[in-house]
Amino acid sequence: MKKWRLLVFLASLLPLAYMTWAAFSDNRGANPVEALSHETGSWALRFLLITLAITPLRRLTGWRRPVLLRRMLGLFSFFYASLHVLVWLWLDREFAWGGMLADIAKRPYITVGFLSFLILTALAATSNALSMRRLGLRWKQLHRLVYVAALLAVLHFIWLVKADLLEPMVYLGIFSLLMLLRIPRSRKARPFRVMKKRVTA
Repeated sequence: MKKWRLLVFLASLLPLAYMTWAAFSDNRGANPVEALSHETGSWALRFLLITLAITPLRRLTGWRRPVLLRRMLGLFSFFYASLHVLVWLWLDREFAWGGMLADIAKRPYITVGFLSFLILTALAATSNALSMRRLGLRWKQLHRLVYVAALLAVLHFIWLVKADLLEPMVYLGIFSLLMLLRIPRSRKARPFRVMKKRVTA
């Protein structure tokens, strides 16, 4: 399993390696800041959806190994989201705090994107074993906010794009499918538990 973790870790760094290479080779197109912002945000959302896909994958296939990689993948989502925010703060807004706060308050796509990032920050900060012990049952309640973070991230992308909505709508479809895959399981499990109690009674 250690080899799998190392391979996944190295593979998760490939987008960063490509973006770094593209930046130093002037392969960013006419608007390099916009391109870098788009790529970091897209990879943050991709890793978030991959993280959400692990539980449905385990339920459908019985394959448990990816569960051990879920925390790492979730942290990579936060990592690329942090890069996305850093590009906006540094390269786009040049740390003009007044303008940035005004953007967060006035532009819905920035508002929902920033809220998603705040949730991911809280989840990343409490993803360790110490936080699990201290928070107890509240830890699961807190980490269910990952669904909210993913939805807000998708909305951020949809509202940001002005022309070609194909890519953000694909992400919305994937998110919706992952949420639907969780519903039948919970509904089917309840009658089974009730029947089991009646039989044992």
